[in-house]
Amino acid sequence: MTPPLIDSHVHIDDTSFDNDRLDILQAARHVNVVAQVVPAISRKFWPRLKLLCDEHDDLFACYGLHPCFCDQHSLHDIEKLSHWIARERPVAVGECGLDYHHSGGDKAMQQKLFSAQLALAREFSLPVVIHANKAVEDVIRMIRASGHSQGLIHSFNGSTVQANKLIDLGYKLSFGGACTFNRATRLRQLISALPLEAILLETDAPDQPDSLHSGQRNQPAWLKDVWQNLSQLRSESPEVVAMSTTRNAIELFKLPLSIDVV
Repeated sequence: MTPPLIDSHVHIDDTSFDNDRLDILQAARHVNVVAQVVPAISRKFWPRLKLLCDEHDDLFACYGLHPCFCDQHSLHDIEKLSHWIARERPVAVGECGLDYHHSGGDKAMQQKLFSAQLALAREFSLPVVIHANKAVEDVIRMIRASGHSQGLIHSFNGSTVQANKLIDLGYKLSFGGACTFNRATRLRQLISALPLEAILLETDAPDQPDSLHSGQRNQPAWLKDVWQNLSQLRSESPEVVAMSTTRNAIELFKLPLSIDVV
């Protein structure tokens, strides 16, 4: 039996799962993925995400405005997000952040939306789920300026120096399929050296499949392969890696889980 695992970043609400979502969820449960944290990407999808998480007690919603869809957002959406968070009490604010590589809007607008969402996370005492692509230094700068000190940088691919800055600010880092490719030498070296209490696991499904499933639609059941690959980079046993990453997710998101890992 696979130890209990938590997918700390997965878009199971994506329309690519509409025809087989129940099968995909069952496959994940079959390999002991005991919880999935599901971040929103834009306001129009918040109701869809809410309904899905209401139907499945192992799915936990986050609400936010993704930087890659910046051209679909406005500053008025921040007020709507505040009301939504107050009513729905998600486990985190997000997915938010900065993307200077694949961008749907200019940097200034991205930064305004990110700053506002950091402020909401602080107001509601929630962690924040952050997307940082070619923008880690600005993310660090804005986190530091916000005074916010709990969250997750998903699919982290920055430097060791940047990783340590984020950890010192109270943030954790999650890793998915990218770390399973042998060619990702810098990322794999980083993972081998990080403190285990700073690491979470993710799939980012339906995107970013691991090396065993390259080119396929990703799914949360394949978190098992991420865990096994990442464990090979660590000095701890796979069981300790599973226990620690699951505990890290439970503590960060305050998940109401009673499993023997805490």
